[in-house]
Amino acid sequence: MATLTTQAISLAGLAPNYSNAAGGGDKCAPGDRNFVHVKNGSGASITVTLTAAAVVRGQAVSNVTVTIAAGADKMIGPLNEDLLKNASDGLCAIGYSSATTVTVAALRI
Repeated sequence: MATLTTQAISLAGLAPNYSNAAGGGDKCAPGDRNFVHVKNGSGASITVTLTAAAVVRGQAVSNVTVTIAAGADKMIGPLNEDLLKNASDGLCAIGYSSATTVTVAALRI
């Protein structure tokens, strides 16, 4: 599991660097201005899962799942801390149903 470096978008512009999605998932910093951009270069759709760490009245909140069609991409966020910040490391966990030909960038606006 790799930890993605969050890249900040600025008035000067940003040409983001994308990493290959890790087979065991990735992690990134959560925040109300943070999001991930996932590009699916495969020939089949994939599911991206953000592991929810929140508990409401003793009940665990469901994970966030996003389907990305073959050859498509999606920006997913904001990565709100109250929902996605893991208590043990302070990061948001990202899983992929398949990481083959999938790239990802962690971004902040």
